[in-house]
Order: sequence, then C-alpha cells, then structure tokens
Amino acid sequence: MEDVLRIGKRTFCSRLMVGTGKYPSNEIMKAALDASGAEVVTVAVRRVNLDRNKESLLNHIDLKKYTLLPNTAGCYTAEEAIRTARLAREALDTDFLKLEVLGDEKTLFPDNEALLEAAKVLVKEGFTILPYTNDDPIMARKLEDIGCAAVMPLAAPIGSGLGIRNPHNLRIILETIKVPVIVDAGVGTASDAAIAMELGCHGLLMNTGIAGAKDPVSMAKAMRLATDAGRLAYLSGRIPKKLYATASSPTTGLIE
Repeated sequence: MEDVLRIGKRTFCSRLMVGTGKYPSNEIMKAALDASGAEVVTVAVRRVNLDRNKESLLNHIDLKKYTLLPNTAGCYTAEEAIRTARLAREALDTDFLKLEVLGDEKTLFPDNEALLEAAKVLVKEGFTILPYTNDDPIMARKLEDIGCAAVMPLAAPIGSGLGIRNPHNLRIILETIKVPVIVDAGVGTASDAAIAMELGCHGLLMNTGIAGAKDPVSMAKAMRLATDAGRLAYLSGRIPKKLYATASSPTTGLIE
C-alpha cells in the first residue's frame, strides 16, 4: 500500500512540512522549499502581508505546488488565535490551520488551556486544526477528543535546535491517540528528524533548523532524506536491543 500522510480530508506523500520565516532571502526560501520535497508550507498570518496585490511573502510561494498551512504564531490568548484563524480563512480561502497559543515570550511554550479553548471553537466552525502543544499525552488525547485532525507536540522549545528531548513521551502519545502525530519545534539537524520518524511519528514541521543553517538549501535536502530514512526504518522494524553480542554468522551446522 502507498505510504501517505492523511490529515483530515487531505492526503500528502511528503511527511516533511516546512516554514517560510527567517530565510536570508525569498530566493533561498524558494530553493529550500523545493529541496525539502515538502508539500505543505506554513505562513505566520500575523507576520505576512495577506494582500497579494502588494509585496508579500505569499507572492513567492507557488500555490499550485504547495498547500498553505496558515499558523497563529504570535498569539497569546484564545481570543487572539480565534480572530487570526478567521482572518486566515477569509484571506487565504482555507480551513487548514496550525493553531498556536503561546504562554509567554521567553520560552514560547504553548498555553494548553487557551489552546484547548480556541481549538473547541474553531473545530466547531469547520477548521481542520493542527494544534501546537507540549509533549503531554493527556493534552494530546483531549485535543483529539474535541476533533483536532492531528497533534503537533514540540520536540524542544521553538528555534532551540535541541532535538528530541523526551522520546518517551512521544512514544506514549503515539500509543494514546489515533490522529497523526507531527513533531513541531526544536529539530536542529537531520539526525533529530530521523529519530522522530523512527519513533513512529507521522510527520515533521520545521523552520529554523533549515532556514537558520549556513546552507539552508542543502539542509533542506538533508532533512528530506532523514525524514524518508527514518520513516522507512520505522516501517522496516528495527532489531531488538540486546545487552550482549549476537554473532552475525550462524553457529549451528558448522563443520568440525
């Protein structure tokens, strides 16, 4: 069977989603998006000009090639996030939304109470919600229960590049819910991406790890290859870990 990522009514072949901020130039951003193989790209609704008749980041994204995933980055209350989501749907003609409600400016950790409040409203309004949350299995289950199409737990703080800090919680989340688990935030290099996918996560979303690299285009390619390799390794089924050695060659049937 074809291995595809299904989120709500949408189906994607690529499991890597890429952000559009922090690149040195729009030209490098376009080249990096292409190298990543991504089909979904995120845009921060509060930080871009939504009027394509004027200079806008959106004019540099091929909407025939990519599915836009607007996000509510920069929102610190449920009310702000709901207003921003409605603006995104009106301006960009999409119900696809990465929902962020942040708790404070220093850590950029999610405010899960406000996130759940906003998600309840927006799901009822017909949005396909992908909520950015912490690696809490209980919150992941609550978000699934109210109708979110996926859950996006952080690997580490936004932009930190610290990698997968708590693989055990991610495993529990994967066992707890049935909707896709997409790791968001904290991925710094290709090995981080591979680890997340080897755990069984369904996808990755990253921005700084690519855009902030010395060579964003090459890093985008590395992240694509790592995502694919990690997924294939997960599907292949790794050998169990053992404390002692096991000979690679069989020891039975030897001629003496």
